[in-house]
Amino acid sequence: MNNNEDIIKTEYSEVMQKSYIDYAMSVIVSRALPDVRDGLKPVQRRTLYDMHELGIKYDKPYRKSARIVGDTMGKYHPHGDSSIYDALVVMSQDFKKGLPLVDGHGNFGNIEGDGAAAMRYTEARLQKIAQFGLLDDLDKDVVDFIPNFDETEKEPSVLPAKFPNLLVNGTEGIAVGMATSIPPHNLGEVISAMKAYMKDETISTSRLMKYVQGPDFPTGGIVTNKDELPEIYRTGQGKIKVRGKVITEKGKNGKTNVVITEIPFPMVGANITKFLQDVAALAETKKAPDIVDISNQSSKEGIRIVIELRKDANVDNFINLLYKKTRLEDTFGVNMLAIADGRPETMGLKRILKECIDFRFAVVTRKYTTLLEKEREKKEIQEGLIKACNVIDLIIEILRGSKDRNQAKACLIDGVTKGIKFKSKESEVMAGQLHFTEPQANAILEMRLYKLIGLEIDALIKEHDETMANIFKYEDILGRRDSMAQVIINELDELKKEYAVPRKTVIDNCEEAVVEEVKVPEMDIMFIMDRFGYAKTIDMATYERNIDAVTAENKYICQCKNTGKICLFTNTGLLHTIKAGDLPFGKFRDKGKPIDNISNFSSANEEIIAVASQSDLNLYRMIFVTRMSMMKVVDGGEFDVAKRTVAATKLLDDDQVVSVVPIKEQRNIVLKTNDGYFLRFPIEEIPEKKKTAVGVRGMKLGAKDYVDEVFYTQNAQEANYDYNGKTIALNSIKLGKRDSKGTKLRT
Repeated sequence: MNNNEDIIKTEYSEVMQKSYIDYAMSVIVSRALPDVRDGLKPVQRRTLYDMHELGIKYDKPYRKSARIVGDTMGKYHPHGDSSIYDALVVMSQDFKKGLPLVDGHGNFGNIEGDGAAAMRYTEARLQKIAQFGLLDDLDKDVVDFIPNFDETEKEPSVLPAKFPNLLVNGTEGIAVGMATSIPPHNLGEVISAMKAYMKDETISTSRLMKYVQGPDFPTGGIVTNKDELPEIYRTGQGKIKVRGKVITEKGKNGKTNVVITEIPFPMVGANITKFLQDVAALAETKKAPDIVDISNQSSKEGIRIVIELRKDANVDNFINLLYKKTRLEDTFGVNMLAIADGRPETMGLKRILKECIDFRFAVVTRKYTTLLEKEREKKEIQEGLIKACNVIDLIIEILRGSKDRNQAKACLIDGVTKGIKFKSKESEVMAGQLHFTEPQANAILEMRLYKLIGLEIDALIKEHDETMANIFKYEDILGRRDSMAQVIINELDELKKEYAVPRKTVIDNCEEAVVEEVKVPEMDIMFIMDRFGYAKTIDMATYERNIDAVTAENKYICQCKNTGKICLFTNTGLLHTIKAGDLPFGKFRDKGKPIDNISNFSSANEEIIAVASQSDLNLYRMIFVTRMSMMKVVDGGEFDVAKRTVAATKLLDDDQVVSVVPIKEQRNIVLKTNDGYFLRFPIEEIPEKKKTAVGVRGMKLGAKDYVDEVFYTQNAQEANYDYNGKTIALNSIKLGKRDSKGTKLRT
């Protein structure tokens, strides 16, 4: 071991805890959450700044997205190209952002969930609002610049946003242990609220909401819980209920068309397809029997989903059914979490506006401090040039008599005349009285002769007057908060005038959708499922006409009510329930649907052992037998559950269910093992247990032996079993006791 090395012993749990906390904070602060000041996550900020640095401005040609992504990744964001391109795409999508910051050219995805084309095919440039609303004034030292990941470049720690981008565009992000979800808002309303806050810092959230009515989703829609919004915006947390916009039109032959023209914001993307599937399912399951046809006629002009109804349909009830049973009415969970002062905080509307306004004052202070410094430097030089013009003959004499620049400069600054040849003693005396500053002296030495023209001197004097006016103006802005506030308000008014658009989302209080359920007449039906797992239901008349074919072609057959449930018991000890109404009902020769698609059953991991109707289970007790010969009797009423999947029994490790049978007229049970042992004993010896119990042992098994088949017999009724080519009368097997070894039959 190297003697210079020190081994530090520490607790493993402490190292893991510290490492995980460091990782979590890195994700929270540097990846997933936006900064309250500019409303941007680091990847978004870096992408916009890189486009700014590359000069890809709104009035310049588009550049390949791959160039932007590569440059951003190489300079500022070394976390993979997909995250950068995804951020670029989202910032360009007008159906996700209230105010897109990137102008995309090419296929940047659509509202229906289709993704953007590869970055090598698409092009982009900055939107005007991003250039002037977020990136303006970066050259005036308005924000701090920090080193990039390898300290070869500098990047802004935050962009000098002129408007509350966090509210206008909203955001979503999942960090470690926390998530943010902020809806987009209307730019004009947010600016009005910002101005109102600047005029009265004691303003309440409810008064601010006279300006910010609520979220303004780019997809429109209707917010239905207006009265709950003040509390949501006060705390920064809550649930906003939003509906799509629906209109009715006259269809062909007196039919009615229900047309969806706006969708709720959470439906953006693949959920439109899910909505269409849900509507189709309503028609298939007869919950919406009035549906004749569904078509998605959406285009670049907007959303248009048309549902054609029958002539005598109850349109209002159908629309309420859509709100109730599909995602046409959805919930947007609000959690206004953002980074403030380096820490993640949940903030209400007023706090976010305060942070943005404070930041804006800080930015404007730094901007005008920089401008004032530059104007003072200009003033100093201008005054030196004006003074020089008044004694230009003397200055020319100094320049002609000096040996080098330094000698002339020393004379201009300190009046040093030694070594300079003058035409007269009077000139030398006057030169000794000169006291220009160093910047003035440099400007005089670099001054060109054409500046001595009369008009040029007049322009210099005029420029000096403008500089003095600017100095007065900037000192006033920096010295008086009211003046600075007016500057900020003027900038906000310009943004509002150019970029504000009318509100798209309606804010209202709507009554909860009430649906008059169409009552389906109750009747007996047959559930049938073939060996491939395709299931359906048929009416009793169809079953009776085809009883032989049904029995021959299907593995499971069960009578039930069309309003009831089907219960599937599996070898893994689970019970899956299916509503009979969810199964396709029709002709015997119809294919049916895979049972995997209708229930939680997975044919890859499970095997169905028994099928029963819920109504039958309520009438009988059930016998459970497993491979390890554990058994019990359970009251069927225990399986009347609301959940789609529950544990039907408790299993030992590596055990499986072999048989689940209702007790009807059976008297004896026969267990058969893989090694050929048979045990017959009365069912009364099996104790009744709860479904959560393992049960008792039914048979003693040899090493590696297991129960593979279970039979049930009735007294005085013949029951035969074909075992290795020989027919065995099960009733003839010697009656034994539970938990004995049984008899090995030889063939």
